[in-house]
Amino acid sequence: MAEICTCELARLSDADAISNLSRWLIEAGLQPTWTPARVTWHIRDPESTVLIAKEYGRLVGFAIMQFRETNAHLNLLGVLPARQRSGVGRRLLNWLEVTAMTAGTFLIKLEVRANNTVAQKFYEAMGYRQFDIVSGYYEGREDAVRMSRDLRVLQVPDQE
Repeated sequence: MAEICTCELARLSDADAISNLSRWLIEAGLQPTWTPARVTWHIRDPESTVLIAKEYGRLVGFAIMQFRETNAHLNLLGVLPARQRSGVGRRLLNWLEVTAMTAGTFLIKLEVRANNTVAQKFYEAMGYRQFDIVSGYYEGREDAVRMSRDLRVLQVPDQE
C-alpha cells in the first residue's frame, strides 16, 4: 500500500495555513503570536526547520524547530484532531530528531500547556521528560510544562 502521509519542508505559501492551524490547535484561547509573518521568518531562517505533513495534498500537521549551538527548541507541533493518534505527530517529531542528530544537536527542549495532558503523554511516549513548570508562561495566566529529551540516551518506552 502506498504511503498516504508525507512529510516535507514547508514553503512560503504554507505560512498562512500553518499560522491558522496554530491559532486553532495550539493557541486556542490565547492571543495568537504565530502570525504568517512569524512562520515565514522561520521558513527563511537557516537555523529553523518548518516541516509539514500532508495527506492527499492536504495539510494535516506541522512542526517548527529552532536549532541552537548546543540544543534545539521545538516551538510548535500540531496535528489535526482527526489525524491525531495516527502516527503523523510521531513522523514529524522523528524527522526533526534525526535532523537534530545529523546537525550534532542532541538535546531538544519544548514547552506545552500544563492543561494539555494529551500532548504531555505524547511527548512522554516519545522519550521526553518534564524538567520544570513555569507559572504564568502563557500570557501570565496559564502554566507551561517544560520537557526535554537527550537523544544520546536510549529511552525504553513505557510498558502499558
